[in-house]
Amino acid sequence: MLLAWYDRHRRRLPWRALPGEAADPYRVWLSEIMLQQTTVKAVGPYFEKFLARWPSVESMARASLDDVLRMWAGLGYYSRARNLHACAVAVLRDHGGAFPGTEEGLRALPGIGPYTAAAIAAIAFDRHTMSVDGNIERVVSRLFAVEEPLPKAKPRIQELAATLLGKSRAGDSAQALMDLGATICTPKKPACSLCPLNDECAARLRGDQEAFPRKAPKKTGALRSGAAFVVTRGSELLVRTRPEKGLLGGMTEVPTSEWLAGQDDATAREQAPQLKGLSRWQRKVGAVTHVFTHFPLELAVYTATVPVGTRAPKGMRWVPIATLHDEALPNLMRKVIAHADITLAGGVR
Repeated sequence: MLLAWYDRHRRRLPWRALPGEAADPYRVWLSEIMLQQTTVKAVGPYFEKFLARWPSVESMARASLDDVLRMWAGLGYYSRARNLHACAVAVLRDHGGAFPGTEEGLRALPGIGPYTAAAIAAIAFDRHTMSVDGNIERVVSRLFAVEEPLPKAKPRIQELAATLLGKSRAGDSAQALMDLGATICTPKKPACSLCPLNDECAARLRGDQEAFPRKAPKKTGALRSGAAFVVTRGSELLVRTRPEKGLLGGMTEVPTSEWLAGQDDATAREQAPQLKGLSRWQRKVGAVTHVFTHFPLELAVYTATVPVGTRAPKGMRWVPIATLHDEALPNLMRKVIAHADITLAGGVR
């Protein structure tokens, strides 16, 4: 019943094979990495852009990490981009450019965990396995009225989801449940009357569909504070590259102070870069706020100018404002630069 519904209502997504065609492992892998904690709507343009630039895993493996990070800028969770490049290199180096066809082989690759390995194995190689994403968690938790809250319920949901696999078309089974969760069994106001599984759904029979999946209370980290220092030299901006490991690794940023809980403005301001001929720091009204997975951040933004010819401090560099769009700028830095009244297209607003 589920597969019959899927055959009639299959979503036309750019990374999905046409009915009757084998899925391309490269396209499946690329889409699955991009879709981690990111919506289909946000991923679509990036997927097309990446595929146009690097149509094969070999072409991506031969690209530089900086190029991949620049292309990824704005999609968030930047460790995915670093793992994407590392995985492409490993597939070319260790497997001759062909993805392994088993979960075990896929999990040995950088950036591929249990879910992604199962998804690629099922969708691209038709292995009899079930990959469970957020949509499938919601469908299964409602179908079986799973009372245990997430994330503890994940093993139980995985076990129950596996019971929905048919003897064949494992990849289509997983994609059918994903589509069902995305289009019918939505977080709010699910369209139960249209669902092919409504007669079997325990939560629907109870009338409390929206209460599932149960979720443990979220733990929010303490607010961290800091300062960002936007320095211009004529039509150039002072930037630096963050360390490859850690938050926003390998991305481009303007100099900032440390990001610490309870840090006062004066302490953050003392961490400003030292440059000869620097004009007086001007603090912009307001602050830039950003929420990371484990903590919220608030940055005061200071601006200053230096004479043409001023050398950048060690570990920093000058880039033309007109070429900022070519830098691997995370969304946080885009906010900071905009707050300083600089546009990525070049110039001052």
